[in-house]
Amino acid sequence: MKIEVCLGSSCHVKGGQKILDLLKENIAKNHLNNEIELAGTVCLGECKSGGVNMKIDGTVVTGITEDGFENFFKEKVLAPLGK
Repeated sequence: MKIEVCLGSSCHVKGGQKILDLLKENIAKNHLNNEIELAGTVCLGECKSGGVNMKIDGTVVTGITEDGFENFFKEKVLAPLGK
């Protein structure tokens, strides 16, 4: 799985670095380092969403917030990996 977190201006202000840090932390905690390629990226063109945007295996996912991170991680990362 490849996850690209937007670190452009709008997402940066909305907490892009914090979301990237939470991803790193949760990937390590769940022993997924060999299953997930994590990277930062520039603007994905979805700046009007209420949170940080990212691509997961080429699909844009919008509006990720620190408060909603746990549900996002379970649904969009763990579940597709069968975890």
